[in-house]
Amino acid sequence: MHNPLVEARLYTQEFVPHALTSEQVAAQLGTCEHGLTVREAQQRLQRYGANEIEQIEPINILRLIWHQFQSPLIYILMIAAVVTLFLGEYIDAGVIVAVLILNATIGFIQEFRAEKSVRALMQLTAPRALVLRDGKEYDIPSRELVPGDVVLLESGVRVPADIRLFQATALQVDESLLTGESVPVYKQVAPVPPETPLADRANMLFSGTIVVSGRGRGYVVATGARTELGKIAGSIRAQRAEETPLQQRMRRFADLIGIVIGVSCTVIFALGLAIGNSPIEMFKVAVGVAVAAIPEGLPIVLTITLALRVSAMAKRNALVRRLHAVETLGSTTVIGSDKTGTLTENRMTVQEYWTAGEWYRISELQAHEVPREDEHPFVLALLTSVLTNEAHVRRIGEDEYEIHGDPTEAALLIAALKAGFHHEEWRARHPVVGEIPFEPELQYSASLRARGEEHWMFVKGAPERVLRMSTRWLTPDGELPLDANAYEEVMTHAQAMATRGLRVLGLAYRRYTEPVETRFGVPEPADLVFIGLVGMMDPPRPGVLEAIRECHQAGIRVLMITGDHAATARAIAAQLEIAPPDAEVITGADLERMSDEELRERVRTVNVFARVSPEHKLRVVRALQANGEVVAVTGDGVNDAPALKAAEVGIAMGKSGTDVAREAADIVLADDNFVSIRNAVEEGRVAFKNLRNATFFLLSTGAGSVLMFLFAVLLGLPMPMLPAQLLWLNLVTNGLQDVAMAFEPGDKSIMRQRPRPREEGILSNLLWERTVIVGLLIAVSTLWLFMYEYESTGSLTRAQTVALTTVVLFQNFHVGNARSEFRSVFLLSPLRNPFLLIAVIVATSVHAVALYLPFTQFVLRVEPIELEAWLRSALVALSVVVVVEAHKWLRHPKLAREGI
Repeated sequence: MHNPLVEARLYTQEFVPHALTSEQVAAQLGTCEHGLTVREAQQRLQRYGANEIEQIEPINILRLIWHQFQSPLIYILMIAAVVTLFLGEYIDAGVIVAVLILNATIGFIQEFRAEKSVRALMQLTAPRALVLRDGKEYDIPSRELVPGDVVLLESGVRVPADIRLFQATALQVDESLLTGESVPVYKQVAPVPPETPLADRANMLFSGTIVVSGRGRGYVVATGARTELGKIAGSIRAQRAEETPLQQRMRRFADLIGIVIGVSCTVIFALGLAIGNSPIEMFKVAVGVAVAAIPEGLPIVLTITLALRVSAMAKRNALVRRLHAVETLGSTTVIGSDKTGTLTENRMTVQEYWTAGEWYRISELQAHEVPREDEHPFVLALLTSVLTNEAHVRRIGEDEYEIHGDPTEAALLIAALKAGFHHEEWRARHPVVGEIPFEPELQYSASLRARGEEHWMFVKGAPERVLRMSTRWLTPDGELPLDANAYEEVMTHAQAMATRGLRVLGLAYRRYTEPVETRFGVPEPADLVFIGLVGMMDPPRPGVLEAIRECHQAGIRVLMITGDHAATARAIAAQLEIAPPDAEVITGADLERMSDEELRERVRTVNVFARVSPEHKLRVVRALQANGEVVAVTGDGVNDAPALKAAEVGIAMGKSGTDVAREAADIVLADDNFVSIRNAVEEGRVAFKNLRNATFFLLSTGAGSVLMFLFAVLLGLPMPMLPAQLLWLNLVTNGLQDVAMAFEPGDKSIMRQRPRPREEGILSNLLWERTVIVGLLIAVSTLWLFMYEYESTGSLTRAQTVALTTVVLFQNFHVGNARSEFRSVFLLSPLRNPFLLIAVIVATSVHAVALYLPFTQFVLRVEPIELEAWLRSALVALSVVVVVEAHKWLRHPKLAREGI
């Protein structure tokens, strides 16, 4: 039995089992219909390994922890922690260390969870398999299957490996987890062309799919990691964790801030030495300026902002598994959506019947209006749908049904129920005499039934096949001969229905005046009366069309990427306004012929991709990313997992989705509703808006401190504040207001904006411009007041106290400016964000108390100031509102009035 060439041929490009006859496959595998010998199977198990997806090595915990600290912003915070400890400011140092630990913990949990997607795949493999070895049946663990084994399959079995069929009887398989197609696939044994897409390889069974009905036998052609399921696992494992847009922006921002602060502190230190200050004193000043300028509150704001949006998303049915996905979704420019179960309901539904020249749309039917005459054309159509049918349906709620059997046949039973006819009653009144089950070669199924003393034949199948067996048809004028014109009329209606994305079946019957002899089987149907057509589809989910329209309004393209047929995909895409009715559809076969460069160009304009494999879907995502798009991918099947992990944001279905999809995704939709994606995009945009505004607030006030000390050194003035006072600013002001800014609610117009360009930083050019203006204003105004107090009183401590108080008030006024990039502060109610109002009141109160308590006076080197000094500081600080308002009105007067 052993063939030394088997190992050389197996798993090579030349071995394409679906394109070979079953005899050729057996020869290639060195096997036969009676299976391998037990000894040969054991030898092959040693050579090829167990039939299981390879277990990846557990992740190195220490390496993963270390990875959380490899970020420029984290480096700056670590330096800040060391410096604050050196200065004896243990509270600030503790806060910074707490931020470092919190960020590291969140990052560790996220990355550790991400590896579970492959383990979820392993759970999809079948635990046991029925095989033939030495001509005998053996029930073995599926992990012991080897190439060349003969596997026996029947209804309800999960396919244990990739199998090339050599025998199939009424075999239907649910391949939706691989292909996304909601309808079970009929299997046969004939070869298909080598280039046939995976979804159309009717002679193949794939590991992890489920046999819905029938039985079959086949040769194992691939096991473990070499199966299609195993390839998906390998694809997931191979995906590198790309930086999200937010992480890229934060990295660039941290690099810039680090350089600016480093250069500024070096200049201040050198100038101080040049004019005669002591090195120790200038070192403390430089360190104090660095700590004051570093936005160490930013990681806290980032964490809280994203966590708040996570909570808001959960209330809107979007569960976030990875924190950075919140903001990334707000930056998304393209959503690539699976069709089945995401845009559609993942259940076949009868849409309409056409019979005797009349249309009957099931959604518009009222049961009491449906005719009750047994031989009415519509009743005959329903009766034929029910009696050529092996499914069972039980109503369990309003428009909810428990289904057993083929989903297409179950849809026909549900249509009859909605029309007021129960299939069990009809079946009881029409006992079975004989049946012809559906076979792909026949293209129809037939049921011979007893109806009183007569026998009636009911037939359902492909319209053209049923028409060829018919000699008469039902018309508005009664039963007439079926001529060429009639045939053309029927096929015109059938093609029009198919163009609308419907799966179309023809219905016919024959009435026998005498009982039919069935000892030698049911006779082939002939001389039938053609009743009409029935069209069904997997309909779009309610609300999806409106959600897609809102995505378009927000500047987001929506693509359909599905394993279903091109005609169906085009029709659903047209209904949902994803693409026009005549839009181009790229199929998996088309993708196979395209280079990566050609695909990059085509994805700029094509919105529908059909009959795609997991590898194709991944190529589409990569092509979009190569064009600079920020891609979110939705899906629910195993076939979606590689693309879910590769995309910037993977969105899985929570109800109908597989464990694999959920584990690979960043966000899981609890209600499986595309509408929730629109809501999640809105929350993501709110998150970035709040983060941007908080960053502007922290950076502009920090710039004021740096410039104030730089000007003081250049002018030969005493230091306007001590290092401890600079740290007090961070603790009192930045430590409260910046966190409160994370609670700022969204604006109604946020979904009317275009997505942010990937290259745009945390701050826009406008905010960088405003940062310089505000920094100069704070520095010059505070330094002027410092000089005024110093010259008036001769007390350096008093002058430094007034300078510190002035900056505290500057920040309290300025935080209102920072709430909106464009909108006037006077149009923003302080009650919209009560946390920020409380933070401002608390910060001012705490600082005021510190000026009068002996302990804080000693620590901060401050002294009490009278009401007049407070008023002067307040008036000077209030200038920041005037200046920023003027900047908003000069740069964007319309937006300042209306706001974004």
